[in-house]
Amino acid sequence: MNDYKHPLADAEFVLNELVKFDELCAAAGLEDVNTELASVILTEAGKLGTGVLAPLNRTGDEVHPVIVDNGVQETKGFSDAYQAYVEGGWATLTAAEEFGGQNLPNVLGTAVNEVWQTSNLSFALCPLLSQGAIESISHHGSDELKKHFLPKLVSGEWTGTMNLTEAGAGTDLAAVSTKAVPNGDHYLITGQKIFITWGDHQMTDNVIHLVLARLPGAPAGVKGISLFIVPKFLLDENGNPADRNDVYAVSLEHKMGIHGSPTCVMSFGDNGGAVGYLVGEEHNGLAYMFTMMNHARQGVGLQGLGVSEAAYQLAVQFAKDRIQGTKKDGSRYPIIRFADVRRMLMQMKSGTEAMRALCLVAAAEADRENTARQELLTPIVKGWVTEFAQELTSLGIQIHGGMGFIEETGAAQYYRDARILPIYEGTTAVQALDLVGRKTLMNGGESLQSLLDEMAADISAFEALGGDFTLAAQQCRTSLDNGIAARQWLLDTKADRNASASACVNFMMLFGFLCGGWLMAKSAVQAQAKLAAGEGDPKFLQAKLISARFYCEHMMPRTQSLLASVIAGGESIMALDEELF
Repeated sequence: MNDYKHPLADAEFVLNELVKFDELCAAAGLEDVNTELASVILTEAGKLGTGVLAPLNRTGDEVHPVIVDNGVQETKGFSDAYQAYVEGGWATLTAAEEFGGQNLPNVLGTAVNEVWQTSNLSFALCPLLSQGAIESISHHGSDELKKHFLPKLVSGEWTGTMNLTEAGAGTDLAAVSTKAVPNGDHYLITGQKIFITWGDHQMTDNVIHLVLARLPGAPAGVKGISLFIVPKFLLDENGNPADRNDVYAVSLEHKMGIHGSPTCVMSFGDNGGAVGYLVGEEHNGLAYMFTMMNHARQGVGLQGLGVSEAAYQLAVQFAKDRIQGTKKDGSRYPIIRFADVRRMLMQMKSGTEAMRALCLVAAAEADRENTARQELLTPIVKGWVTEFAQELTSLGIQIHGGMGFIEETGAAQYYRDARILPIYEGTTAVQALDLVGRKTLMNGGESLQSLLDEMAADISAFEALGGDFTLAAQQCRTSLDNGIAARQWLLDTKADRNASASACVNFMMLFGFLCGGWLMAKSAVQAQAKLAAGEGDPKFLQAKLISARFYCEHMMPRTQSLLASVIAGGESIMALDEELF
């Protein structure tokens, strides 16, 4: 379990051949950053993942965090692992140099984060939220706030959280009722937030909460929400944690999965008011929080990849070890030789490779400051990857047979952990509505058309391979046509809100499978070129060609049924009276 040889090699392939990492770094003026350095960094990340984080994954599933007198006590071993993470400089990887960061590209940080998500999803949630907090404060905080909070968030000495959801609000942030009252140079915050990931722990000497709240007289709805920094401990004149702030974790949720990650109910101001500091301008908090949320959404998509990769590694090892078939001569052989087990393993292998390609390509758009493309791909990364992860982690259980249903094999944990991913940081429907509405209809489908045009050029190159790839290329072309048809249908029916809302998830899934196939086809072209030139590891490149062929032949036909559902519209979906459900 947790053999990073293949996923790290695949990540390097994507960085080199799809992202063009050296060119990206040169364009950004990062003269000392290149693929050679990236390879070293990824190798070292693999060591920490294998040696430190992965052994705690099962521990966190079985031994949950608890509330004690001084707050939340994390699972034993997590604190030492976090200190190893901080001492290795991993928290500083992509942050700005002025605050102690290494200023490495976002796409390299994403490739490294995959290692943490694969090895221990519960642990990796903590630095993921901190990275989002850093993004939000960096973009919107005052110089004073940046000076006080960013250096130690960047170093990992402190961790960050995101406090949005309330019991009476859920996804509807317009219903947020937490209050903030001006009090001299700060504000006093009162209210309660739920589902706060890593809302409290003992791994660091401070936790920095980003909190949405309403000022007195604020406009109703989302236009009246402001964003505040609320530290667990207030800072003294030297910037060090001092007095305890009036914010506490009052309970922990009992969850289906990610047991090692404390999901807290946070109470603000039970004893007079939690001290908070306004980020940016009043009433603009939701926009500021979205900086953090958009970072988190791509991060959650990466979690879908990570947990799928972990499930695949466990499944393939079991399939190689499990002896079940018997030949006529009485000799026995492992189940990996069964055709249907091969089908499932190939689905997991090619699926994770397609996910990885999409996650890294999307992350690189942030480095290129290609905002339109980044915003277009973000809901697909978050929505499609996490939904596909449900299927792949379930296949991991199926490959184990009856033993997959038994907790001691570990297969069930990945399935349970994965189930939250299409829900938090915006449900699948939220991502799909965002893709359809803000990212497609609002610009007349221009961003999507640009992506389709790029796909067309790359699929033409794939078609030129011919031979064994003829059917795969045909499926790519058909899927591209399906994407074109889905876009046109959406534009043609934009006046019918029920139609687009009913079709949005299938629309998003169609483009997820299409994006995955496009990048697998592009990978095949690059792999074939490297083989012809005698470059690279021939075994890896041959495997890449087979994975690409399988994905295009077996996964991309799904776009046809998804298109059929899209164009069926929403009439039958909305026709039934509520009382008949």
